[in-house]
Amino acid sequence: MSQFIFETAPKIVCEQGAANRLGELAKQLGVTHLYLVTDRFLLDAGLLKGAIASLDAAGIKATVFADVQADPPETSVQAAVDHARAAGIDGVAGFGGGSSMDTAKLVALLARTPQALPDIYGVGLARGPRLPLIQVPTTAGTGSEVTAISILTTPANEKKGVVSSHLYPDVALLDSLLTLGLPPRVTAMTGVDAMVHAIEAYTTRHKKNPLSDALAVQALTMLYNNIRTVIRDGKDAVAREAMLLGSLFAGMAFANAPVGAVHALAYPLGGHYHLPHGLTNALVLLPVLEFNLPEAEKMYAELGRAILPSGTFKDDAEAARAFIDAMRALVVEMPFEQDLKSAGVPEADLDMLAKDAMNVQRLLVNNPRDVQYEDALAIYRTVY
Repeated sequence: MSQFIFETAPKIVCEQGAANRLGELAKQLGVTHLYLVTDRFLLDAGLLKGAIASLDAAGIKATVFADVQADPPETSVQAAVDHARAAGIDGVAGFGGGSSMDTAKLVALLARTPQALPDIYGVGLARGPRLPLIQVPTTAGTGSEVTAISILTTPANEKKGVVSSHLYPDVALLDSLLTLGLPPRVTAMTGVDAMVHAIEAYTTRHKKNPLSDALAVQALTMLYNNIRTVIRDGKDAVAREAMLLGSLFAGMAFANAPVGAVHALAYPLGGHYHLPHGLTNALVLLPVLEFNLPEAEKMYAELGRAILPSGTFKDDAEAARAFIDAMRALVVEMPFEQDLKSAGVPEADLDMLAKDAMNVQRLLVNNPRDVQYEDALAIYRTVY
């Protein structure tokens, strides 16, 4: 029998216009002063108007922090924590992409239980409790609304994670109407990011379990079947909701069955060049799939049969190859850079990137095939 532990957010709300219920949901958690963590673009675009109006209607005071930065640096997160403490808030909502939600997690934790960020990088080092937390994603990609990890950028340009069950939110709120305005490039990067979460959760060496497997397969199927539609027609609310749900399912999967080499090799690219996380995952995905094939053939075959249900494959080798080929065909259609050179990465830095990737052992140990420095360097060279 499989023995495993599975954790996720206790409440998930998925409905169009759900952001306009933020006040109601916050009130149910006993919040009287909510700290809204977002970025300047979303605030200026008016995406928070309905949510803020609902807070006012519920008699809940709102304080907005709109200075979230991409790949949030420690200083930015600490500034948000200090601002929240000074404001006297008693609840937190993350409203935006992964950076906003990751920042919100740590604000909810550290505003309630102060501790130094460098002391809690790693697994299970953070102490609780935290303040009530609601997460509202505006992209279909990170799945951060249902994960127990927050990724920050250190002063040394390393990406490090705080991993703790305290970071699971009380409510994950999915409103596909918030994603209708996403441009094709952002839609593509975040969508592929979510697909990577599903693939790596399904093929992880550690903590793979029946629940994470079911969620990963469902996630990958929904994302694969809808990503081309939302890039072609960003106003398709049904396809947008399918992407949001696929991202959430993938988040639930990899929160319990952790990711591997794609993320490990993507992190140095984000840390040094501040490239979008979805793009860095997409850039290294295909060579990592090829690298893992000898150890992951059966699992890739299962994923191939899931996303290509009409395919007729004589054996696992053929189904696995069809899966990789399908992912290659999809990625090359996406409206983003297809190699490291066009993304602005200097060729002279590949050695440094490979060395940095070797420091992400927290993720590399989950990969189905062992990755050495020479392997990482070869993967970067392949995609240069």
